[in-house]
Amino acid sequence: MRYDAIVLGSGPEELVGAASLAGGGRRVLVLEAGPEIGGAAAAEELLPGFRVDPVHADAGFLDPRVLRDLELDRYGLALLAPDPVLAALAEEGGALTFWRDPARTRVAIADRSARDAGRWEAFAERMEAFARILEEVAGRPAPRPAGPLRELAPFLGLGRRVRALGRSDMTELFRVLPLPAYDLLEDTFEDALLKGALGALSVRGLFQGPRAQGTALALLHHLVGSPTGCFGTRTVVRGGVGGLIEALDGAARARGVELRVDSKVERIEIERGRAVSLRLADGSGVAAHAILSGMGAARTLLDLAGPTWLDPDFVHALRQIRCRGGFARIHLALSEAPRFKGLAEPAAGTIVLAPSLDYVERAFDNAKHGEASERPVLEARIPSLADTTLAPAGRHVMSVDARFVPVDGRDSSAGFAGATAGDALADRAVALIAERAPNLPGAILGRKVLLPADMETRYGLDGGDPYQGELALDQLLFMRPVPGWSNYRTPIQGLYLCGNGTHPAGAITGASGRLAAGAVLADLEGHG
Repeated sequence: MRYDAIVLGSGPEELVGAASLAGGGRRVLVLEAGPEIGGAAAAEELLPGFRVDPVHADAGFLDPRVLRDLELDRYGLALLAPDPVLAALAEEGGALTFWRDPARTRVAIADRSARDAGRWEAFAERMEAFARILEEVAGRPAPRPAGPLRELAPFLGLGRRVRALGRSDMTELFRVLPLPAYDLLEDTFEDALLKGALGALSVRGLFQGPRAQGTALALLHHLVGSPTGCFGTRTVVRGGVGGLIEALDGAARARGVELRVDSKVERIEIERGRAVSLRLADGSGVAAHAILSGMGAARTLLDLAGPTWLDPDFVHALRQIRCRGGFARIHLALSEAPRFKGLAEPAAGTIVLAPSLDYVERAFDNAKHGEASERPVLEARIPSLADTTLAPAGRHVMSVDARFVPVDGRDSSAGFAGATAGDALADRAVALIAERAPNLPGAILGRKVLLPADMETRYGLDGGDPYQGELALDQLLFMRPVPGWSNYRTPIQGLYLCGNGTHPAGAITGASGRLAAGAVLADLEGHG
């Protein structure tokens, strides 16, 4: 049997791509190497009854067109809106709370700085307006500089929207995009805790400190899809990211997509420059008119297809893609919620420990010299506060991202105990949080630690990078995954990319899968 399309992997982007293709009347097969649908996005049990998302902190920005076209609410998708969205922990034991209502956040900031409070709402509104521009860009294939003029047509309306910002904001947009977040925040605010919290958000998806060029763009990138002033937490799904996978699985099967697990692909078979079939680990083969890979570009084209079919310059570009996750993820099963000093109640959104911009930069300084930070930047979430399905009654789960962690080390955490690098880092993170929440150590029932090496070996994420390529200036838009190949096609006919390493990037959106499916359908229809 020859399928119209085969999708490699079953993460969110891959399932969106498969369902979109099936909705276009195509016969689609999804192959998942692991034992269950979802891959790195599938929920896992930390202890019986305690469910965590192993790699992803939240669902990121879910493309509204994906939600609408796939009718995901029919398959159990329910979105939550935790409030407050962000709580920044101060070194002296206090906290700064950010709410969904910018006016309420302004009141919280006023307790620390009247000057910053007066600037907050205008700053939040301006950043939201800029993020809306990026949202427009994220919804379309990125135009290639040397591509046909028709690729630029959809962006004419975007130019009008940029001009509609007005001269002052338009000038500020182009000033901010390449700016270090450090400079943007230093120019705007005076309170160290406020600046540190936002600076920590600017280095998500990067192995850089906030003084690096382009980190202001990364801060905006993580605001796409968020209401005004909602820094820190975006889309939260009931059941976690695993709940999103269940809904996408249901939508794909309802459209006739065939899904297989434990189906590792060993090789993509090429004939006369065209991908025609797959060779699986069990020795079997399966053929298709089109193959979409949710894996990274280098892993797909160099490891599975082979460099023989590629131009040397293209091979070099693939090898230059920077995948440096730079963070460890620590999952905790808790008998009770942490009680933080300075917070009247536990924060249902993100809890960040980054008391100043210099604190964030120093944490990166350690890692860039190959050492785990003594005082890492910590981003924690207690999703069971807003979603009681994730833990037994009265119990909780907590996940902590510790930045920055060297990405070249091969030490791996084996599990819940043992003198490993992962355990040492987890001990350090728990001790830092316990300075603000003294009941935390005694509440821990179990834990699991994932270092970048674990994320690579267990989930196929090169460098432990869930974005499959850093969100740096030179790895976005038409340069993602490599310059000139941002339209989901590859130099090998019939072989496409649809994972997070493609435009628009940035955690989970569904846009890469939707846009890649559009490219495949256009090509299949063009060839009958």
